[in-house]
Amino acid sequence: MARRNDELVFVALGGLGEIGMNLGLYGFGPEDRRKWVMVDCGISFAGEEAPGVDLVFPDIRFIVEERRDLLGIVITHAHEDHIGALARLWPQLEVPVYCTPFAAGLLEMRRLSEPGAPKIPLRRVAQNGRINLDPFDIELIPVAHSIPEATALAIRTPLGTVLHTGDWRLDPEPVVGRPTDGERLAEIGDEGVLAMVCDSTNALRDGISPSETEVANNLAEIIAASPHRVAVTTFASNVARVRAVALAAQKAGRDVVVVGRAMDRVVSVAGELGYLDGLPPFLSPEVYDQLPRDKVVALLTGSQGEGRAAMARVATDTHPDISLAAGDRVIFSSRAIPGNEKAINTIINNLVRRGVEVITDHDALVHASGHPRRGELEQMYQWVRPRIVLPVHGEPMHLAGQREFARKQGVQVILRAEDGEMVRFAPGEARVIDEVPVGRVYQDGDLLVDSQERTIPERRKLAFAGVVSVAIALTDRGELAGDVSIGSSGLPPMNSDGEVFDEAIGQVVVELIESLPKARRRDPDAVVNAVERAVRSEVQRKWGKKPVCHAHVITV
Repeated sequence: MARRNDELVFVALGGLGEIGMNLGLYGFGPEDRRKWVMVDCGISFAGEEAPGVDLVFPDIRFIVEERRDLLGIVITHAHEDHIGALARLWPQLEVPVYCTPFAAGLLEMRRLSEPGAPKIPLRRVAQNGRINLDPFDIELIPVAHSIPEATALAIRTPLGTVLHTGDWRLDPEPVVGRPTDGERLAEIGDEGVLAMVCDSTNALRDGISPSETEVANNLAEIIAASPHRVAVTTFASNVARVRAVALAAQKAGRDVVVVGRAMDRVVSVAGELGYLDGLPPFLSPEVYDQLPRDKVVALLTGSQGEGRAAMARVATDTHPDISLAAGDRVIFSSRAIPGNEKAINTIINNLVRRGVEVITDHDALVHASGHPRRGELEQMYQWVRPRIVLPVHGEPMHLAGQREFARKQGVQVILRAEDGEMVRFAPGEARVIDEVPVGRVYQDGDLLVDSQERTIPERRKLAFAGVVSVAIALTDRGELAGDVSIGSSGLPPMNSDGEVFDEAIGQVVVELIESLPKARRRDPDAVVNAVERAVRSEVQRKWGKKPVCHAHVITV
């Protein structure tokens, strides 16, 4: 039973206004004594704005401060944008993690392959199972998605029920796993749903997504008609697609070679849970060259253009085991995540130059999205009938599309929020009531670096204008004790006057030091500041760009 000052609130630390890095928090209780449940803990991938960075994590400092009142973490499904940050961020929280067996298997498999990864207490919960984290009663509801055992969450509290859809779609024939449980969703709608926090990825697209079974049939036709080798690249976690490729290969009398560590992990976990039953054994890359050219299908990671993944190495003919030749065929059974188009096109161009035929979702039905289009959203609204809708999991244009759609469905209250904005669902008027700290944390090598630190901005500047290093030796009377040493990286070899840039910079430094009063020359800090300003100014005058400049002064 709700007490007088209890509130039911939601705040996203990631995934609201962006695709990826999903992390939501549900809070219940008085403002100063709320209990919290975290839903998902995912990563995003860095783009050109963060050179040298691969992964991006949500900034969780808010919930770290509240961790004594954090009851647990509930995982909706095992995609990286929902679980990828757990290993890095869980040690700051140290609470139980609740997930389905497939998600638990992937998390445990990854831990075993990464030295030093934390041992996270995983509590396995079946689809249709329930988790009691008083005051939250959470029911896992099966939904179709592009990975096994995806779930929506019915989060019951004394102030009402919130349906957190997670990632979902409607597919009566998903190949692997269970379809979306519309009957149960309708029953929950009959009970009464206060709010729905809903996937918005495809809210701008009309109709209904094609079924995985349709994709499987098309893949079977393409593989059967292929005269030589076939390579299929897809998301490793899409077990339905893996099974579809394997069935198509079996029908065409071909063996399947699995290539890539992520694909190996998924195949191992899926096999243990029975999702690959009835299929011939998958083969390792070492036997690829021993198989007849028309009797093999290679199943590879790297559908998003990842430079170190198998597909990129095959495209440049640098993979130790897998090679393709003119007349072979590559199927991209995937769709480009926004921002990855350039890297994917580079791989496709490398393949085409070598005479390899490439088939993408622009050419044939070889991919189906795991997210709902408007026809599927309409069905969800009819089942659930929420009083409040908060669109999540999308960029601003997707969230706006979901809000517009919700209005047409007659939803009473449609909320607009961004990462860090705390929404109150009940009691009283549903609205944004507070803001909490949010941000991005970069994985830079083995370190986590706050996006506000100077590391990444400096790296961007280095990429744009290079760096100049100046080493100067002065006597204790402030006179030059030898030649000035100049080193540069990223600058053109010659300046606009046709001079060697390093030599011209060295001359400017010598002239500057000789022009300084002797008292200033005996102050190393003053010399450093003057030299760095002079070098940046000279390079800008002769090139049009200001490099990073580091001067070093020693007294001899």
